[in-house]
Amino acid sequence: MDVKSKVLALKYRPVVFEDVIGQKIISDTIYNSIKIEKTPNAYLFTGIRGVGKTTFARIVAKALNCKNNLEDLCKEKLCENCLSISNSNHIDVIEIDAASKTSVDDVRELLELSRYGPTNAKYKIFIIDEVHMLSKQAFNALLKTLEEPPQYETGGGLKFIFATTEIKKIPITILSRCQRFDLSRVKSDELFLHIKQICEHENGNISDDALKLIIKISEGSVRDALSLLDRALLSNDKDKQLTISDAQKIFGYFDKYHLIELFDYIFKGDQNKTLEIYRKIYDQGVEPRVFLNDFLEILYYFKNISYYEKNTKNFDLNTEEIEMVKKISTNLDGGVLLLFWQFTIKTLEELNIVADQNISVEMFLVRLLHIKSIKSNNINVDQNTKVSFEKKNLLSDIKQSSEPISQIKNITQEKNFKNPGFDENSKNNIKIKNLNDLIELCNTKKEIKLKYELENNVNLVSFENGRIEISINEKLEKDFIKILSAKLLEWTNKRWMISLSVKSGEKTKKESNTELKKKSLDNIKNSQIYKKILKTFSDAELVEVENKDE
Repeated sequence: MDVKSKVLALKYRPVVFEDVIGQKIISDTIYNSIKIEKTPNAYLFTGIRGVGKTTFARIVAKALNCKNNLEDLCKEKLCENCLSISNSNHIDVIEIDAASKTSVDDVRELLELSRYGPTNAKYKIFIIDEVHMLSKQAFNALLKTLEEPPQYETGGGLKFIFATTEIKKIPITILSRCQRFDLSRVKSDELFLHIKQICEHENGNISDDALKLIIKISEGSVRDALSLLDRALLSNDKDKQLTISDAQKIFGYFDKYHLIELFDYIFKGDQNKTLEIYRKIYDQGVEPRVFLNDFLEILYYFKNISYYEKNTKNFDLNTEEIEMVKKISTNLDGGVLLLFWQFTIKTLEELNIVADQNISVEMFLVRLLHIKSIKSNNINVDQNTKVSFEKKNLLSDIKQSSEPISQIKNITQEKNFKNPGFDENSKNNIKIKNLNDLIELCNTKKEIKLKYELENNVNLVSFENGRIEISINEKLEKDFIKILSAKLLEWTNKRWMISLSVKSGEKTKKESNTELKKKSLDNIKNSQIYKKILKTFSDAELVEVENKDE
């Protein structure tokens, strides 16, 4: 190992197959193929960041070119080839970053080098990192050489080793010529033992709970875990143990304990305490979307705490948090938790269209408090997780929990609103049957801005009497729905429901007109009259078509 490096991710980088953690099957497969001399022309390593793709590439290069035999592969005292490969300066093992060399010319230059045999090693090896960044032409240039690599007088040949995090971006023609190895995330318990051993080797004074937090944040990436451990060691005084609370401050991580405490107050029906805890969490810099995703995670633990207790190798919650969840969940109704889950999903979708996401989350918490106040015998959850409500004080737009949310309602008129000067006994002669009628009415009423929005930025999904459904469009003005609702009430003396939908609606009025105009132009250009005109006036150009009465 490179003891000169101060960065733990490099200092403790594996140098032989046995050092690699979490990928034993892959290590054994490659080791056996080299041992019996049945190695592929090209290796392809794929997986998330920090699980060992480039590390495997270098170990394979060493195993193929080490001056000792495979059983005595260099580990402590490196041979000339292994040392050069570790330092990325071996003349026959060329490492390329495809993110900076993406063109076909770069690949052609590489293939030109493949014509010449290795100088000091048995095999000539090209290691291409982030290979998915290569252009289509560059991939095509590789095909022939990948399938039939040259053989050299040394007895060896040419080997390609690819590494990528985006396997789907690699052409199937390349994939079919490679031996593919999918590197998985390293399991929590295995990664914990690894960094604990490194921590002890570095004389670090870090608690197990803090190390478990590092494992959770790293999400199965060894490099991320070592980088976080490096940061923790640099931030901590060796005379004092780094606790879980210290680690949370160092990494800026959201403490799940406060979220569990918030759940406790929700189940108790204490609105003031619930909002107080949420605002403290928000003030720590936690985004509403992150908060709701963590909220879903804690909901899962409440619903499945009995299974979670047996799964001791997962470090998402510490012992104190598990005990707290277990205590709170003793008398909880499973139906309420399923209902909470549906409301959280709905609120996550609402965040896409609301201006102030923080307010939306606060109202979400208030709604949960009202739902919890319903007695358990008033909620019936069947096998399809359909929920029926028997209390009238709930929101009227809540439907069955298994029903997908396809639209968000936005109504600005209040129930008891009365238009000033409106005589309820008088008849209203304004009729709006479709979008064209509405646009024409805006033109008549001199509402030019509203007319512009309707023509240019509205994708209509459906239009009925008293109800308009349109697709979500980021180009729409922020107050468009509010203004349109108010104007419709003023003009028709009737409340209209304007809904934003995730469905894709029709083309805008402007797009439809443009398409119609183009079609008319194309029809005329294909006509015999236009062709005769061109014979006489060769430089003539048709720019507009206008229909006129006879």
